[in-house]
Amino acid sequence: MDLGLAGKRALVLSSSRGLGRGIAEALAEEGASVVLTARSEDKLKAAAEAINARGKGRAVSIAADLKADAAGLHAKAVAALGGPIDILVSNTGGPPPGTALAVKPEAWVPQFESLVLPVFTLAGLCLPDMRKAGFGRIVIVASSGVVQPIPNLVMSNALRSSILGWAKTLSAEVAKDGITVNMILPGRIETDRTGELDEANAKRLGKSAAEVKAASVAQIPAGRYGAVKEFADVACFLASERASYVTGSMIRVDGGATRSV
Repeated sequence: MDLGLAGKRALVLSSSRGLGRGIAEALAEEGASVVLTARSEDKLKAAAEAINARGKGRAVSIAADLKADAAGLHAKAVAALGGPIDILVSNTGGPPPGTALAVKPEAWVPQFESLVLPVFTLAGLCLPDMRKAGFGRIVIVASSGVVQPIPNLVMSNALRSSILGWAKTLSAEVAKDGITVNMILPGRIETDRTGELDEANAKRLGKSAAEVKAASVAQIPAGRYGAVKEFADVACFLASERASYVTGSMIRVDGGATRSV
């Protein structure tokens, strides 16, 4: 299936590793030009070079701090891509683990400014050009915690849920302009972040990381953690022309782990 992504311009946030990098690679495989961004310049350059070595879509790396200068990143991305952004993949790093009782009140605002505000800001910067072109894709990487809260991840559960409400509202406002807004919910995907969370839960529970992972796998009908490519391929479809009638949706990529209907 031709996804119609050849020549499209994409900005993928937090794409030096993990899910963000996987999505950037999948878009480039389909012929899109992609800006990878994160704070780690060395990792970004290595990721972009690996994509460019494959000889399909073009990748450019821009080191940036989303919290400090989302507008500057947008301007640099447009300049690097040679035109407006067609596809915005909003992927932001997760906040520290913690229980609802343990998180201090003063911790919420800085995490909102890092995790949520850049998603809103960058969408607002990209939307005028998307509306003018009559095409746009906003794909938001969230968490299964927005439909089934994950223990010891209260900040992620709460803050990502605020993005969910915003995304659903926005999707209805821009659907007539040829713009789709969808949220993709990863379950346990094999990434560095997942390993870090397993380690944190192991410490909290007094178990080994291997025991924690085994317990997680036992709760997943598919019987395993997912692969980054499996997740990235779904995100790539949502970003494509073929998904033009899918908007305001939450797509779970979790091996059946979420129990709610």
